[in-house]
Amino acid sequence: MKKILFFWSELTSTFWFIPVFIIIISLFFAFGLLYWDSRVTIEPEGIYQYLLTSSPDSARSILTTVSGAMIGVAGTVFSITLVALTLASSQFGPRLIKNFMYDRLNQVVLGAYISTFMYCMVVLSAMKESDKTTFIPSISIFFVVIVTLGNIILLIFFIHHISSSIQADKIIADVSDTLSKTIKTQFPSRMGKGLESEAPDFSDIKTRYTVQMGLKCNRGGYLQYVDSEALMKLAVNENVLLELHFRPGKFLVEGQELVSISSLTNISQELMKKIQSHFIFGKTRTPQQDVEHSIYQMVEIASRALSPGINDPFTAIACIDNLSSNMAALTKVEFPSKYRLDKEGQLRVITDTFSFAGLMDAAFNQIRQFSAANPSVAIRLMDGLVTIQQFSEKEEHRKEVKKHGQMILDAAKAKFLEDRDFQDLKMRFKTLEK
Repeated sequence: MKKILFFWSELTSTFWFIPVFIIIISLFFAFGLLYWDSRVTIEPEGIYQYLLTSSPDSARSILTTVSGAMIGVAGTVFSITLVALTLASSQFGPRLIKNFMYDRLNQVVLGAYISTFMYCMVVLSAMKESDKTTFIPSISIFFVVIVTLGNIILLIFFIHHISSSIQADKIIADVSDTLSKTIKTQFPSRMGKGLESEAPDFSDIKTRYTVQMGLKCNRGGYLQYVDSEALMKLAVNENVLLELHFRPGKFLVEGQELVSISSLTNISQELMKKIQSHFIFGKTRTPQQDVEHSIYQMVEIASRALSPGINDPFTAIACIDNLSSNMAALTKVEFPSKYRLDKEGQLRVITDTFSFAGLMDAAFNQIRQFSAANPSVAIRLMDGLVTIQQFSEKEEHRKEVKKHGQMILDAAKAKFLEDRDFQDLKMRFKTLEK
């Protein structure tokens, strides 16, 4: 079920899915309302004469006008969307384009105008006028007038939304929100129960199994998703110990060993195929189980902002602020153990996990390297570490923060041109040593 939900999430996030879905719904509406028009006769009298169309020429005029306007606006929406994607790609990086494709409003707006055009075409083709019979779908035409008014309002919202969505602060905040959600459910927290302390007799546990075999991945690419619950259930049912060598977000080459299987009996090809089916590979990284994915997105934005071609330290500072906030939240998080137990407390899965030190390196190493000659960014980076230190209660976390502070200080000592800037940075570093 989890794997199906992952596929559904990926499918609905594609740029074409929602527009196509809305077009299909509009066709159902068109045929449904046309059938209603064929079964119900409403005389255009009283209030209805102002709402319903009784003239064939008026009906055709309304439908052709709306259809022409909608396809024209759809072209404009395409153009605006492409401009936004181009700006995002050049300023924030091509990997941020997928974030715009995830945007539901962009997908809905595009689908709304194309589906209205398709609706008008269907209703227009259903109209009949001859000496024997005349069919004017008044209800269907009234419906398209209401939809057209809604589309005009939707266009206003779209223009406002697209103009705000390409602002650096908005993009960084959205990536930060995604990171915050991923932090709360880190891989492999949903895979059975975690071992509270490291297993000193891990080697002894593995030697209890008489058969050892490696499972190689059947395709290359990024490991996007691991069906944790299903994998744990399979390990329990087959009475095996699984050792996962890679976590989601890692790139694997076809034929590389993915899992080590330890069993008391012979390991069948059918079992290996079942285990393989619980791993999903793709061409790109996804944020579902990969904490580092969103971190690297913000790092990419900051790195591009610090490049000589863009030279936008304020965007880099915004990235540092959001990264510092999330790293401070990570100091309060218990990282899942790599040893995963079943309900009876028996070790079933050993996996690769994230660590505070690894995430700190991912968040700050590249930004430190690019900001070594930029005092304002380097000082703000040190301020971010001071903030993280204030939330750090574990000694291992505090040592990691000090390590990064020392690296920033060393880089600044070689790159800063003004001694007072360096002294300002050094004063902040002394706060980390307390």
